[in-house]
Amino acid sequence: MSEGDCTKHRPPPRIKAADAVTEAEVEALIRGICFKTGPPRAVGVELEWLVHEPGQPHLPVSAARLEAALAALRALPLTSPLTVEPGGQLELSSLPAASLTECVTAVRADLEAVRRTLHSHRLTLSGYGADPWRPPIRVLREPRYDALEASLDRGGPAGRRMMCSTASVQICLDAGHEEPGPLGYARRWRLAHLLGPVLVASFANSPLSEGRPTGWRSTRQAVWAGIVPGRSGAPPLDGEPREAWARHVMDAPVMCVRTTESDGPWSVPDGLSLRSWVRSAEPRPPTRDDLDYHLTTLFPPVRARGHLELRMVDAQPGEDGWIVPLAVTTALFDDPEAAETAYRTVKPLAERDGPPGSGTGPHSPLWLDAARHGPADAELREAAVTCFAAAGDALARMGADTSVRDAVATYAEQYVARGRCPADDLLDASLPHDATGKDTHR
Repeated sequence: MSEGDCTKHRPPPRIKAADAVTEAEVEALIRGICFKTGPPRAVGVELEWLVHEPGQPHLPVSAARLEAALAALRALPLTSPLTVEPGGQLELSSLPAASLTECVTAVRADLEAVRRTLHSHRLTLSGYGADPWRPPIRVLREPRYDALEASLDRGGPAGRRMMCSTASVQICLDAGHEEPGPLGYARRWRLAHLLGPVLVASFANSPLSEGRPTGWRSTRQAVWAGIVPGRSGAPPLDGEPREAWARHVMDAPVMCVRTTESDGPWSVPDGLSLRSWVRSAEPRPPTRDDLDYHLTTLFPPVRARGHLELRMVDAQPGEDGWIVPLAVTTALFDDPEAAETAYRTVKPLAERDGPPGSGTGPHSPLWLDAARHGPADAELREAAVTCFAAAGDALARMGADTSVRDAVATYAEQYVARGRCPADDLLDASLPHDATGKDTHR
């Protein structure tokens, strides 16, 4: 878990007729690999960062400068794989850790080494959910990203902004037990989606674009809402998770049909679902490798990858800001008492997303409210207060490091209890005040 998408950049192996998979085989494979159950015991995190010159975050970084820095970073003995996103964002993906403390310790050490190396190249990292100043400019030219851009462009400009200007904290947790209960995979799958808007609101940190307020506390989440549901949406929560996820994957649009040549270009079909591709076998029969690749091109708020990958949290300010969402989410999932409290707290919020079976995720009313208003939304604020308190108690029971527990407590006092999020700090710094001294963005 949390080891990056190893299939991202490589072409498929040479296609043989015997490699083709049937519809039944594909559905069975999806159900078999998406939820690998067992006692929750591993945690991981994937951190995306914007890269810029110190003190000049509005200036673009050339591809040549970025590549020189990456060459130095690749020589570091990091424990976490390091990759670069299309707009030059850096992503550090931890290996699965046996505990929250182990995960934090390993990633902290890697980040310190990365920052030190970047500093020698006159570059630095910043945590924002969306670039507050620079327009989206793609610096990577690879067949995968050429295809992704062509596919997303059909739905409007949000796709390019997602690729080149956004960054997140992605939290990876085990799927859970096969049996029912607060640690069962079905409950954890549902909790991940119901808790999602609370996490969006609590950690919103992207209210600006090209130097101006967007009207959203989480512009990053608004960008995801601008991408077609088949690519960024979530399946309905009223069914069995394995079956619902398998249907979602089968009916999702195929981003590309890769050639066997490393330099492409790759075919970008319009409106071709994986199910249709399997049935038609055109322009060529899909293989197991194509299925694995297809799974990496779906970007729902919660992705089933054997483990659960929660993708809804904006990148956070400060060197260690990422620790708080990681710690809170881990505690609310892996401590049975906290998991039960969180589930009871967020379950009523589902009523704001419509009737069962209507789906959830970035396009639904509750998620849009969370992105627009953050914890200024009274119901989301109340849920966040309860969940943070439960997480704080759970972290003590889990033996979390004191510095982690203190960071969560400080965040809860500074933001959650006051109905604020990091986006409000950015708005306070960027917007004028009226004659009474009150912030004009309220």
